[in-house]
Amino acid sequence: MELLQQFFTALGLILCLQLMLKCIGFSKYLFPHLWGVLPTSFFQTMGEWAVVTGAGDGIGKAYSIELAHRGMNIVMISRTLEKMQKVALEIEQTTGRNVKIIQADFTKNKIYDHVEENLEGLEIGILVNNVGMLHSPDPCCFLAAPDNDENLINCNVISAVKMTRLVLKQMEQRRKGLILNISSAFGSFPCPLYALYSASKAFVTTFSKALRAEYKSKGIIIQAVTPYGVSTPMTKNQSTNMITKSSRDFVRESLNHVTHGSETFGCLAHAILGCIMNQVPTWVIHSSRLQECFLNIINAKLNKE
Repeated sequence: MELLQQFFTALGLILCLQLMLKCIGFSKYLFPHLWGVLPTSFFQTMGEWAVVTGAGDGIGKAYSIELAHRGMNIVMISRTLEKMQKVALEIEQTTGRNVKIIQADFTKNKIYDHVEENLEGLEIGILVNNVGMLHSPDPCCFLAAPDNDENLINCNVISAVKMTRLVLKQMEQRRKGLILNISSAFGSFPCPLYALYSASKAFVTTFSKALRAEYKSKGIIIQAVTPYGVSTPMTKNQSTNMITKSSRDFVRESLNHVTHGSETFGCLAHAILGCIMNQVPTWVIHSSRLQECFLNIINAKLNKE
């Protein structure tokens, strides 16, 4: 009887400790001032230039604009030249910062010599590995999606590895730098109907955390950013609400948390949703009936359109 009592006491302490850790995690979003507000000059201390991939629109565009407002010169990399030129003009006119444009298609593997040549001589303090793509515009089973597996892996996985290798060298030499790898909450669990996308983002998150452990002693901050809903062209510019954030609002808030651990949801609403989703058993998410129901809802919505 005494042994059983000790067991339940220990179990209670473990649960209380787990709850306390969750509360501490939420406090980063609720009371950021308690964790230390980043000075306006923080990002500039990393170096002169911020490199943003997938910078033509969505989250990449938002990072380009916001980092320029925080004092950085910007290197925008994307395949959409006209979109980048428009954003570059906006940045230069509103912030006075310098902008360099590199046109590159991250679904291809032969672009990195070209990118490296154009980055030569720049003091890069920040890298935002943002470029990414979905397997299919709408959720679907793996074989129902287009056969673009290589493009997705190049864009979502290889790009983060190659760009990090290009930039991390000089950061290590200067013993400072910030790398933000834009992952997804869908990478935190095996997500049916987004199988390849989910797997690619799981790689990005794991890669980020492992690199952080390797290079934190050298003054380099590496963080995985794992949002839920953000309104971007990739998500068909969904209407914003309590959960689905505009890319500009999400980026502004997430940049306040770059020193708060190896992974961040980026904002309070996504942190709460993540906590809820972590309590849902995997067998529920992987239920065939749930997937069928979800696909029926999507198909009904598409038919109305």
